[in-house]
Amino acid sequence: MRILLVGAGGVGDAIAKIAARRSFFELIIVSDYHESRATRTVEWIRARHGDDVAGRFATAQIDAGDPEVVASVAREHGATHVMNAVEPKFVPSIFAGALAAGADYLDMAMSLSEPHPTDPYAETGVKLGDDQFAQAGDWEKAGRLALVGMGVEPGLSDVFARYAADHLFSEIDELGTRDGANLVVRDDEGNEIFAPSFSIWTTIEECLNPPVVWEEERGWYTTPPFSEPEVFEFPEGIGPVECVNVEHEEVLLMPRWVDAKRVTFKYGLGDEFIGVLRTLNLLGLDSTRPIRVRSANGPVEVAPRDVVAAALPDPATIGPRMTGKTCAGLWVTGRGTDGAPREVYLYHVSDNEWTMREYEAQCVVWQTALNPVIALELLASGAWQGVGVLGPEAFDAKPFLDLMARAEADGGYGQAWGMEDRLAR
Repeated sequence: MRILLVGAGGVGDAIAKIAARRSFFELIIVSDYHESRATRTVEWIRARHGDDVAGRFATAQIDAGDPEVVASVAREHGATHVMNAVEPKFVPSIFAGALAAGADYLDMAMSLSEPHPTDPYAETGVKLGDDQFAQAGDWEKAGRLALVGMGVEPGLSDVFARYAADHLFSEIDELGTRDGANLVVRDDEGNEIFAPSFSIWTTIEECLNPPVVWEEERGWYTTPPFSEPEVFEFPEGIGPVECVNVEHEEVLLMPRWVDAKRVTFKYGLGDEFIGVLRTLNLLGLDSTRPIRVRSANGPVEVAPRDVVAAALPDPATIGPRMTGKTCAGLWVTGRGTDGAPREVYLYHVSDNEWTMREYEAQCVVWQTALNPVIALELLASGAWQGVGVLGPEAFDAKPFLDLMARAEADGGYGQAWGMEDRLAR
């Protein structure tokens, strides 16, 4: 397996560092628009693991927005797989470039939705992933696989959905992804500061678009941003966090492969974060449409959202100032295999102190990066196989979760996932 990794930001950097401990691939080409970022990642691997391991990595400069460039770099290095680790606005070009190069494709965030009225979403709007699923026939004809939404959320949450349907439940009422954390970022004086732990560009896209809900009788529909607040109790010391509806890929993926009466995604944002997002929206600073502004070198065209992203700390750099844990998981209700009512929360917790010590990567980007590496290893071994455009739910969950939880000394990743049977508490 020869992998073209597109993007050496926080998540791409963590993907390479996690993969460096594994032996399933022949070569990973770490690429970025600024090749120096890719070089920095490979040099970290060299310093931590030595020349032999670093010798399985190369670097390249790439323009992720140009499908011909993506295809050219993939062909030059004989890539069998293209791993998309950049912002979702680049999905169309990387997706097309991978197919043109005859490579399989993975991403962690799907093609974007388009501005849409509220109801009925399924009939009038362009949903997350619609553009990719519309090309499924092309991928099937080419005999190639596009594994979409294979991060942590979406990704691991979708693996949990498959596992719950196959092993825990005879009937599912709701598949509810619930994400929460107790992370705090401080400045040099120890004061808490506003510093999102993930790409603010992506966060704005997710949180200000109308959230999507799926119901068996109604299909997909949208609600107002930040709707249906609920307090959810997260494990391992995180505790209660208020969560709200957010547009997310799980709601568009899970109903395609898993039977459930309802599918939702709720994110623990907090009042401050919601207030900031509402203000950005009110001022038009969430827009991706370039506007003309003054600069020292004369007028320039710039998207307001890009300015916001540039003004905030890079999520890849805030790890040393961050404390706490983040939790990604799936809350499932319905009837167990014995027919009795059941409610479980399947989850994975990532501790920033541990990820910084082991990988020099903050916990949110590291947790996102872990799952595509496991998926790539399963594809390399043949445990996962497929053609066309598929989500994580299309594959057997057990090999994934077994490999994830197996101790490193036993050839695994040593990253245990958990399950709480909440009706038994």
